[in-house]
Amino acid sequence: MTIQMQGPEGLDYKPCRYGASRLTFRGPARSLARPYVAFLGGTETYGKYIERPFPALVDATLGAPCVNLGCVNAGHDLYLNDPYIMEIAGQARVCVLQIGGANNMSNRYYTVHPRRNDRFVKSSKLMRQIFRDVDFTEFAFTRHMLESLARFAPDRFQMVREELQEAWVARTRMLSERLGGRLILLWFAAHRPPVKPLGDGLGPDPLFIERPMIDALRKDVADVVEVTISAAAQTHGTDDMVVPATEQAAAADMPNQAAHHEAAEILLPALRDFV
Repeated sequence: MTIQMQGPEGLDYKPCRYGASRLTFRGPARSLARPYVAFLGGTETYGKYIERPFPALVDATLGAPCVNLGCVNAGHDLYLNDPYIMEIAGQARVCVLQIGGANNMSNRYYTVHPRRNDRFVKSSKLMRQIFRDVDFTEFAFTRHMLESLARFAPDRFQMVREELQEAWVARTRMLSERLGGRLILLWFAAHRPPVKPLGDGLGPDPLFIERPMIDALRKDVADVVEVTISAAAQTHGTDDMVVPATEQAAAADMPNQAAHHEAAEILLPALRDFV
């Protein structure tokens, strides 16, 4: 059964910081004194509602410390704009980057908050020229803004979608270059990477990521690991997730503990080549 918490916090994520970074990560803090593996990514890497997210599961088996640098709703900007975390990631034997959506990063059309990358800050002059009939002051989050554009002007929205996809590939390549190519891309979702857009609107998470984008990066990264959550794991629903009663709907859309076990198991062979 789902573990429901009556308090507002649910799990104790043992928040911690590394170096002089202003970012807060999931703890307990791991030692950086000996060779380690760093995990970068968003909500799934952080392990929201999960007692033992896949970085912790890998840590228990790999034989090398695993430093969880995941942040809720993180995009590439969060890492590229933080020199302290980039230094920590750069000193790792290898980094695992969970493939997140292309929506949570600044681009030619809009700017996101440097640390809370899901927050929409402002539209660019180009965006306002293309969408003269849209009042962008009413948006606080990137997803809400993009959903509205896709519904209101699907033809014009396609230009934004293509820009985000191109920016994601370029930003991922930049991140890998700064890490010396020691980057493993991790696909972690309930479906395989699509070859083309799935359905109408924004599509499933991770938003706008398609297989040709991933394939274009294979020569720039150390490896690509695909974890498509099994039907068996999906049947567990929110079993063994620690979810406050008011957050059940949000938790239902996220990988559960069984899915995290699958991710750890599939990642381990790729990581053993580096430790």
